[in-house]
Amino acid sequence: MSEIVVVGGGFAGVWAAAAAARLLKGARQGVPGGVGGTGGTAGPEHTVRLVTPEDDMVIRPRLYEADPHTMRVPLDRILAPAGVRRTAAAVTAIDTDRRTLTAVDRTGGAREIAYDGLVLATGSRLVRPEIPGAGHLHDVDTLAGATALDAHLHALPDLPEDQPEDLPEDQPKNLLNGLPKDRPEGTPTAATARWTAVVVGSGATGLEVATELVHRLRTIAAPHGAADRVRVVLVERAAAVGASLGAPAAPVIARALAGLGIETRAGVTVTAVEAGAVTLSDGSRLPARTVVWTAGVRAAEPAGLVPGRHDEAGRLEVDAFLRVTGVPGVWAAGDAATAPTGHGHRTVFSCQYAIPLGKFAGHNAAAALLGVEPEPFAPGPYVICLDLGDAGGLYATGWERAVQLTGDEAKKYKRAVTEQWIYPPLDDGPELLRQADHRLRTRRSNPV
Repeated sequence: MSEIVVVGGGFAGVWAAAAAARLLKGARQGVPGGVGGTGGTAGPEHTVRLVTPEDDMVIRPRLYEADPHTMRVPLDRILAPAGVRRTAAAVTAIDTDRRTLTAVDRTGGAREIAYDGLVLATGSRLVRPEIPGAGHLHDVDTLAGATALDAHLHALPDLPEDQPEDLPEDQPKNLLNGLPKDRPEGTPTAATARWTAVVVGSGATGLEVATELVHRLRTIAAPHGAADRVRVVLVERAAAVGASLGAPAAPVIARALAGLGIETRAGVTVTAVEAGAVTLSDGSRLPARTVVWTAGVRAAEPAGLVPGRHDEAGRLEVDAFLRVTGVPGVWAAGDAATAPTGHGHRTVFSCQYAIPLGKFAGHNAAAALLGVEPEPFAPGPYVICLDLGDAGGLYATGWERAVQLTGDEAKKYKRAVTEQWIYPPLDDGPELLRQADHRLRTRRSNPV
């Protein structure tokens, strides 16, 4: 029996498995250019297996929202109707010479799985800092982390009362509330730790976490008469907040943060965390019961088990067909891969690349098994699509980040993407296989 094994149950892994199953099914049916799209022949002994320790595909782009425990979809309801097998286990070793991998299940039992083609789609992980009090940090990198943050926020009203934080002697204060005289309009009336949240990192995730936290905290605080005490501080190591999102987006982001009353601290980072405060690299101290770390991402550990070339973020270098450089029989997709997108650019950590990378990698792995020509990776245009909480959203296109939509229109588009377009069909094998066509784009090129 010949088998394609896909490791990873996120967007890239799910769509890689579906795309491989699509091509193999088309070849079995003998329909030239049909379901498979390229012809070829395959027997029933050609199978596709997904290996992941999780039972659900987590909708990671939504984990900054409230109720994150709902942001998941059962893998078996996605893939089983399309004939994809699933093994609930974590991969601990990969032997690319023997074409086998070792996987450990939930009981601790290990098994060896042979593959004819391997697609590594194991995603990425947040790089957590090694600082004093790091155990107090929250994140939205995983479903468990986002759920823990949600529980923490809802437990804030039960915490003991705290007092306004003392400010340094050389910092002018408003004697009525213990805050600096030059506080932006709309900031809270008392700098208590209970209702203060510090978000570290102002990339896309940090911005979405910070802007959404304003509404989430106010909703929880309002029944206790404390909505006006909510304070969100966004900390960024770089010289400017949101710099990685491009100059055209900067004024949109600045207006959104100011409109929500979010304070920004650029050029610094968090160096220590306590139960009720954080210390910044400039020596200042902020009262805060909630600290969310979003800065820094790397490819997840299984990518390091493959002996190909890796970039500085641990991603595997792949060619135009998503084959891992110098490692026959292995493809990489999603956050496990760094792939060329054309015009000198490469993929970034993003759902917008995970889905097409998965489709092309799965298709090409099956194509190699069938002896047909692979398809070069051809992603859609690069976009930035941000949810900025009650301030609306931001939609920009191209590597120059040309702003196309802001405010309510951008937020509407963002919500359509995350709440509708990226969800795979459930209990519908034919529809999953139809959508797994690598030529079919999930994103709409025109949001209007």
